[in-house]
Amino acid sequence: MCQIFTTADPELYASRARSIRLRGVATSLRLENIYWQALEEIGARDGLSVPQLVTRLHDELDEAGALGDRANFTSFLRVTCTRYLQLQLTGLIPTDLDTPIRSLDAETVLRGEHDRVRRWPSRPPSAPRSH
Repeated sequence: MCQIFTTADPELYASRARSIRLRGVATSLRLENIYWQALEEIGARDGLSVPQLVTRLHDELDEAGALGDRANFTSFLRVTCTRYLQLQLTGLIPTDLDTPIRSLDAETVLRGEHDRVRRWPSRPPSAPRSH
């Protein structure tokens, strides 16, 4: 089982820092390349560069009051990328990259995600072990 993951191209999990201006302040963000790729895809769907997308996410998070002392913005970006992929896998976000994210009804997507999470078993079923 682990070979599926351990044979990944090391470039995917190599981390890279990028300098991005957030509210006029140059900030360095370090993420693994696979996350930068996901952010590029998310932004491209709406005609945004990665810095534009990251700035928009930061500003909207701040407006929602979620950028307190305990917030870790880099972790938020990782979770954003993971949720994006999960929402695609469940069909809540179309895999057609020509469909802008901004064209989706956020309430419908979030309701679908909430309903899916409620149906998860409290413990995942045991998977057979391969030797």
